Amino acid sequence: MPGKHVYILAIESSCDDTAAAVLQDSKMLSNVVARQGVHEQYGGVVPELASRAHQQNIVPVIDVALQKAGIEKSQLSAIAFTQGPGLMGSLLVGSSFAKSLSLALGIPLIAVNHMQAHILAHFIDEEGFDKPEFPFLAMTISGGHTQIVKVNSFFDMEVIGETTDDAVGEAFDKSAKILGLPYPGGPLVDKYAKEGNPKAYAFTKPKVPGLDFSFSGLKTQILYFVQKNVAENPDFIKDNMADICASIQHTIINILMDKLKLAVKETGIKQVAIGGGVSANSGIRGAMKDAETKYGWKTFIPKFEYTTDNAAMIGIVGYQKYLQEMFNDASVASKARIEL
Repeated sequence: MPGKHVYILAIESSCDDTAAAVLQDSKMLSNVVARQGVHEQYGGVVPELASRAHQQNIVPVIDVALQKAGIEKSQLSAIAFTQGPGLMGSLLVGSSFAKSLSLALGIPLIAVNHMQAHILAHFIDEEGFDKPEFPFLAMTISGGHTQIVKVNSFFDMEVIGETTDDAVGEAFDKSAKILGLPYPGGPLVDKYAKEGNPKAYAFTKPKVPGLDFSFSGLKTQILYFVQKNVAENPDFIKDNMADICASIQHTIINILMDKLKLAVKETGIKQVAIGGGVSANSGIRGAMKDAETKYGWKTFIPKFEYTTDNAAMIGIVGYQKYLQEMFNDASVASKARIEL
C-alpha cells in the first residue's frame, strides 16, 4: 500500500556479538548489541562459547530492540538475519530464531550476506551522513576480510581485490599480541598510535600485484623486529610503545590507501566507501578524509555504531530485499563461507 511503512526486525549473530535492530523503511529505530566478554581471557573468539552466549542473549536482545523501537511484533513486515559468512554455530542460533519467528508471525524471511551489509550500511538514513551513488568502490576491512568491491547496484557487487592470506584486522590484533596488548588489540594499537611518531620505524610493504593484499609477511616482519630489539633492550616495548604502534599503523594504512588509489585509477570511480570493524580506526578514517582534498575523491565513512558487527546493517539490506520481494523459505541454509 502506498504510504505504508515497512518494519524490519534484523538479527546479527555471525561471530561473538548478539545484535538486533528494528528499521522503519531505511531509518534505524533501535540497534541493540550484547557483547561477549568471555573470549578476552582466551585471546580470541572461542566458537563453542560464542554460540552458547548467543542462545542466552538472543531473546532479551530482540525484546529490548522491539521495546526501544516502540514496535509490537504484530507490526513487523519481515525478519532479516545473517546467513553468512561467520561461525557456523553462531549463525545457526540467529537463523533458527529468525525462521521460527517469521513462521509464527506469518511474515517473510530474508537471508542477508554479512559482507554486503557492511557495504550497504551507508544507506541507513542518518543525519549528517551522505549516501554513495552507484557505481562506487567499497573497501571492507575487518578481522576476517579485506576486500575492494565495485558496487554497481544494491545487489550487483564485484570483488576486484582481496587478501591472499590474513585480513587487516588480524594484522592489527596479532601485532598487538606481539606487543603484549590484550585482545582485542586493534583498538589499542590505534590508541597508542595517536601519541607516537608514525615514521619512527620503517616496515617494508609487501609487494602484491594488482589490487590484492597480503599481511602475513608484515606480521612476521613485526615479530622479528620486536624480538631483535627486545633481545637488545628488555624494556624496548615499554619505552617505545607509542612509536611502534604508530609505525605499524602507518604502514598498514599506506598499504590500504595504495590499493585504493590503484582501484580508483583502474575503474575511474572516485566515490569510495569503507566498512567493517577496522573502519573504526582513526588513522584510516583520517586518511580517507585527506583523500578528498589530495585526490578529489568523495569518501563515505560509516557512523561508529555501524562499523563493528551490528544488526542495523542487516536490516537495511533486508529492507532493500523486501522492496524487491527477495524472500527466503525455511530451507535457506546458514553458510560459514559465502560469496558476495
